[in-house]
Amino acid sequence: MIVSARRVSVFLACLLSLFAFSAATVDGVQAQDSSEVRYASIVVDANSGDVIFARRADSQRYPASITKVMTLYLVFEAMAEGRVSADDLVTISPRAASQPPSKLGLPAGSRIRLDDAIRALAVRSANDIAVALAEHVGGSEARFAALMTLRAQELGMTQTRYVNANGLPDSRQISSARDIAILCRAVMRDFPQFYHYFGQRQWVFEGRTYNNTNGLLHSMPGVDGIKTGYTNASGYNLAASAVRDGRRLITVVLGGRTTQSRNAHVAELINAGFEYERRVRDGMTPAAAQQIFASLGGGVGVEYASGGPGVTELAAAEVPVSAQVLAASAALDAAAAPPEPTRPVVTTTAQGDARDPNANWIVQVGAFREQSVAQEWLGEVGRRFRDHFRNAEGGVSAAANGWFRARYMGFTRSAADAACASLSERNVPCIVMRGN
Repeated sequence: MIVSARRVSVFLACLLSLFAFSAATVDGVQAQDSSEVRYASIVVDANSGDVIFARRADSQRYPASITKVMTLYLVFEAMAEGRVSADDLVTISPRAASQPPSKLGLPAGSRIRLDDAIRALAVRSANDIAVALAEHVGGSEARFAALMTLRAQELGMTQTRYVNANGLPDSRQISSARDIAILCRAVMRDFPQFYHYFGQRQWVFEGRTYNNTNGLLHSMPGVDGIKTGYTNASGYNLAASAVRDGRRLITVVLGGRTTQSRNAHVAELINAGFEYERRVRDGMTPAAAQQIFASLGGGVGVEYASGGPGVTELAAAEVPVSAQVLAASAALDAAAAPPEPTRPVVTTTAQGDARDPNANWIVQVGAFREQSVAQEWLGEVGRRFRDHFRNAEGGVSAAANGWFRARYMGFTRSAADAACASLSERNVPCIVMRGN
């Protein structure tokens, strides 16, 4: 079916209007101003590491108690290396005992088995026990938090910094939806023998029964972990993992308005993720199958990214800009021959190779109504596909029709084709054209 350029333009205008609206309110979260939106999400195939869905996945957010996943990662590491054991007795220090709820409330000087301490974090999300574990494994919470940050960097969590072990409010403690997905997958990969702690629905300690704070464990078949979080600044966060037909998805939602709306949205993304995978297995192209996400509520379908990078490559390959916008704008530009005259707006610092007279080919990676969006996407593509664009000159140019085109210049024809082919493999639309 042939769609006219005018109809595509109308579609894009509506889509970008929705994008602007969603920047003010997402998942019912009212931002204090237009630049402070707490919502972010990602859905990852845990087996392959493919990113199925992402929205603001690289934006820095407050992880809240999802921090405890990294706390437990280091505890599991110490257990696996024999530095601590499940039968260790962990002493509650005055500092640990003074932590605000949620907590077990054990008095300073009391002791708890390390096995129970792990369950206190995974099930109860106990802030006091998180500090006690940090002190037991790291000597002090400050040293342990430094180790947490170091391990995050080693895992490829580029947006993450820790300053405490429990996720209590601190403006310096930040992460992102993508980084949390990397961490969740790392726990499953590196310590499968301990992952079951995150799936425990109830835990009985000293005669009291605690229910896991992850409500989806109790209500959604196939969900077997992993961690909730909440502070006033973060909103309601949840990293969840679910298994169906031998396939596992990791879903992270940050910044929910309420526990109920957050849980409902995570469940919605999980169902959509498994439906996406079913469609792809049945022969549908990833781009077509991903339309399942466009039907989701709360503005979620406005911006998403398909792609095939493994989570170990996520920091260099997942794309957080609308595939629909890119595809539609690329179609518009493909229909225009020759390209309209442009005036330069912004140029990156990348250096082109002026020595080759044949290096006059352009790879256009998108066209947008907003210059800032075009510039952000240009930098994102250059960073995530740096092997192809390292020696190219990047720039955003304004066309006479009001579009801002994100382009990399200075390629030979073969290099331009190779770069565009690499993007296409990750479902990132692009156009190769000859420069002036």
